[in-house]
Amino acid sequence: MDGTCGGYFGTGPGLRRQILKITLTFIPFSDYLPHSFSHGKYDLCIIRKMMKLEDYNYHLPAALIAQEPREERDASRMLIVNRAKRTIEESIFYELPQYLAAGDVIVVNDSKVIPARLTGRKQTGSAIEVLLLTKNAEDEDSQTWEVLLRPAKRVRPGDVINFYDVCEGRVLERSSEKKWIIRFSSSVAFDDFLDEYGAAPLPPYIKRKKAHEKFLTDRERYQTIYARFPGSVAAPTAGFHFSQNVMASLRERGVRVAPITLHVGYGTFLPIETENVEDHRMEDEHFEISPEAAETVNTAKRVIAVGTTSTRALESAADESGNIKPMTASTRLFIYPGCPFKCVDAMITNFHLPQSSLYLLVCAFAGKDIMESAYQKAVSGGFKFYSYGDCMLIL
Repeated sequence: MDGTCGGYFGTGPGLRRQILKITLTFIPFSDYLPHSFSHGKYDLCIIRKMMKLEDYNYHLPAALIAQEPREERDASRMLIVNRAKRTIEESIFYELPQYLAAGDVIVVNDSKVIPARLTGRKQTGSAIEVLLLTKNAEDEDSQTWEVLLRPAKRVRPGDVINFYDVCEGRVLERSSEKKWIIRFSSSVAFDDFLDEYGAAPLPPYIKRKKAHEKFLTDRERYQTIYARFPGSVAAPTAGFHFSQNVMASLRERGVRVAPITLHVGYGTFLPIETENVEDHRMEDEHFEISPEAAETVNTAKRVIAVGTTSTRALESAADESGNIKPMTASTRLFIYPGCPFKCVDAMITNFHLPQSSLYLLVCAFAGKDIMESAYQKAVSGGFKFYSYGDCMLIL
């Protein structure tokens, strides 16, 4: 799927026409306008001003970075951001059903986080941490994975890493500046090995020691209650707030739930390193939308995406009229301010890192100014941020 949003002009809420680069460039209409505005044969002279990443920053006190989940999933605090009314209100997540109505469809990402973080020992005896990223799909019979290693400075092809005398990993090659290829051989089924010895792949801003009791409970809480299909190395965290009670209340109101799958990859951890927003490139992530889910979404009164992962999958699969096509594919879709939204009408999302692709996506959906106001309100109100933090509903 396309790696960029494919347009700078949109008609949805929160979208504003961008005055764009200080160089004169002749380009086809179709490069900058949604299809409905394009005639294909016309050229347009656009004056573009590239968006600077530094303009999407905000100050967050370290004390507001959630280190643990709330005791009850649905007790998270929630901001209600109304784009049309330009209002920001406070609520609690268990009150979510009262903001939705019969005919609405909530789209959830049912990818399951694998216990992808392993600790082993090199032949020298020194400890090394391994984060599984993607399995080699071309060789289903072997456990050959692309991984991150820490520390990686002295790692060489041919090195063998021992994991609890149950599994060994042989370093085959370096695949990029930060990634390696390792082939694992285990005395038990590899999935059973991971289940026994693997840890939740928490992001680096959540600090854990092995002796910490939360190290074990993270296996449960760094996961949504509806996760079904293993494959993610980072969680679709907007779904953490859903409880069985909330799901039951939604069904009672006539709100349907459409599960889709996007396996969250290493790119979630990657900071944007380009000065200009438009120069950033996303990494591939695999997604699947079933015919049943597509039909449910296409007959919705409103489509409420749970998280940025569901949003990107839906927008990747939507045609120009906003209809979702069933598909199994990969996407590198990068949504940033000025991009049109073809399918998603509302969004449930956590509070994201500054200057991240996730923060840019919510700014694209709601508008940069109202997102800045919402984040300021969250900071001043002591909301908790990031994976285990609180959330917002953008209407």
